Amino acid sequence: MDTMAPTRPAVRNLRRTSLAATPAAAAEARGQVREAICAWEVPVDQPVAALLTSELVTNAIMHGPNQTITLVITSGCDELRVDVHDTSRSAPAPVDAPVDAEAGRGLMLVASLSTDWGFYRTPAGKAVYFTLAFSDDPDEGCDRSPKDRRGHVR
Repeated sequence: MDTMAPTRPAVRNLRRTSLAATPAAAAEARGQVREAICAWEVPVDQPVAALLTSELVTNAIMHGPNQTITLVITSGCDELRVDVHDTSRSAPAPVDAPVDAEAGRGLMLVASLSTDWGFYRTPAGKAVYFTLAFSDDPDEGCDRSPKDRRGHVR
């Protein structure tokens, strides 16, 4: 009997970072994603990647008993992927928040702006991820505008 193992996308680049589960983690994660996009010359919409990363990290902080969160950024097979690992066993669930709600629309943003998203169980809890397909636009990717120490454009 011939069997084939499922193919897994080739990973060309990998960055793994542990973040303290504090409000500063979202900003640190955004910076890590921006740095990876620039270093790897990944043609994706950098502000969208940073926004979606921030949403996943914020959800991990707000909805879990986490001491640390692990951010995993990979690129390969024409996509950027960001996984946020936490210790919560609860599955992420998009909510139908009103338009004027101040919270509750993060996963809706992730679902609408990413190429794909989902979650999977891990031995320690779960990981929530999104992917962004590479753009054919050569101007996508690294924004080399000068930034202050917080990553804001000057």
